[in-house]
Amino acid sequence: MQTIFLKIMDTYLGPLVSVMSRPQQPRQIVKPATVLLIRPGGIGDAVLLIPAIDAIKQAYPECTIDILAEKRNAAVFDLAAGIGTVYRYDTCSGLSKVLRNRYDAVIDTEQWYRLSVIVARLVRSPVKIGFGTNERKRLFTHPVTYSLDDYEADSFLKLLQPLGITASAALRTPFLRIPEAASLTASSLLVEVGVKRFVALFPGASVQEKRWETERFVSVAARLTARGTTVVVIGGREEVAIGEEIVKGGGVNLAGRTSLMETAAIIARADLLLSGDSGVLHLAAGLDIPTVALFGPSSIAKWAPRGGGGRVVSTRTTCSPCSRYGTIPPCRHDVRCMADITADEVALSVESVLAERDGRKKKCEGQ
Repeated sequence: MQTIFLKIMDTYLGPLVSVMSRPQQPRQIVKPATVLLIRPGGIGDAVLLIPAIDAIKQAYPECTIDILAEKRNAAVFDLAAGIGTVYRYDTCSGLSKVLRNRYDAVIDTEQWYRLSVIVARLVRSPVKIGFGTNERKRLFTHPVTYSLDDYEADSFLKLLQPLGITASAALRTPFLRIPEAASLTASSLLVEVGVKRFVALFPGASVQEKRWETERFVSVAARLTARGTTVVVIGGREEVAIGEEIVKGGGVNLAGRTSLMETAAIIARADLLLSGDSGVLHLAAGLDIPTVALFGPSSIAKWAPRGGGGRVVSTRTTCSPCSRYGTIPPCRHDVRCMADITADEVALSVESVLAERDGRKKKCEGQ
């Protein structure tokens, strides 16, 4: 409900305020001692923002970095080091606390919507940095160019250029750390269900168009089980029923039994993660775990995992990718880009990545 309200506010209030506001003037940037990062949205964007947080800390070790996030993604920042306070973007108390603070720089990491830049404008800070993708650029002292073709972690790193920071996400994996408590809980849970080596499978997605058919997940899980590979289904309460279907032929369903931190800790112990384009997929990328990623509406260049090895499975239909700035238009083709991905090619991709991993492990052991 909170997310829907924020989107309504953005749709009707955001453009009006952006256009009526006086354009910001560039300000000279000195060594920042305090920075606020605004990150509304889902888990994936929050995960891919963490390399930028690391880059700020590396350039300015004494800098205090606060985050303004939403309920659905705030927990992600427990996987990052060096963060001050995480405030809530979708609560009055969180916003009021941030508006009482003063920062040397505010960085709005939202890519398109306007409500976050209005918040950035209200925060007491001489420097306002963000993507100049529409009229929102009027409210920044330092608008930054955004490309739909750049890997999203690299896009976030570009926001640091006005601070004199240049960095590349490609060289910084793994960039997530697992809290000790979550690691211990995940270990105990895996011992409880009798699992050691396994493939993690996440069947969920934030939007329906990114979902792959449950029956095909069932088929892949059955094939992996037949070859002696244990399948562990992960996810939230929304994936519990799907998980039960998937593991009927063998495997373990842990969906709905773990927090986000504990889910990350389980992924960190997996041989591989199979998932569609999702926040969970980016957790695996940040942990340097191999992935087999199913891509349809989303841009492979912008969102496919880097690091850890793996495969992207996509039918590459002529109308995909169609997602722009997190929005997928109504599909006139029954989402063929996902429907045409077969269980056979996904299973083969999983088996191939596992074989490569085993081959590298044997080679290292032989040296």
